Amino acid sequence: MKRQAIIENKEEIQKEIEERIGEKRMKHSLRVADMAQDLAIKYGEDPEKAYIAGYYHDCMKIRDKDQLKKATKDYGLAWTEDFDRAPQLVHSFLGAKVAEKRYGIKDPEILSAMAYHTTGKPSMTGLEKIIYLADYGEPMRNFDGVDQARDLIFKDLDSAMFYALNQTIRFLLDKESYITPLSVQARNDFLIKEKTHGQVF
Repeated sequence: MKRQAIIENKEEIQKEIEERIGEKRMKHSLRVADMAQDLAIKYGEDPEKAYIAGYYHDCMKIRDKDQLKKATKDYGLAWTEDFDRAPQLVHSFLGAKVAEKRYGIKDPEILSAMAYHTTGKPSMTGLEKIIYLADYGEPMRNFDGVDQARDLIFKDLDSAMFYALNQTIRFLLDKESYITPLSVQARNDFLIKEKTHGQVF
């Protein structure tokens, strides 16, 4: 039987996060937490860590750039050139800092999974892949290719990551948007794995 993680003062924390990111985003986070836990059970990762990482992954998903800059300063996160070029990246790394310093999450695996759930990175752990993919393919997501993504997610995490990163990079290219090197490096890392194992995605 699936068991959700024990989060102390969960109702109080959830209310606070929801006031910051909105009801729709909070419901998304709960779906991500549930899917992450399912994936952790399937792939032999820690389901409690997966639930916690999914629960908090968007806890700083706010759109106002000035608020983001203030929060990064308050929580000791350096504002990078990547953040200037793509402010949508900030919430992942900032959320990990807030989870640690405000909500008492000390586990480095959870914090890393939160930090890289938007960009990906080379040499991702099982938990990092799970949070990235649960966010990408949670049940209410609706975009071209999401059904194929979900099919891959429940078959093979590496294949799913390669697909998701390719789709995301294509989307950003079509919009002529900035692409963080981390995502390109992550994509190439999974490409090398694909070539090594002789798979065709």
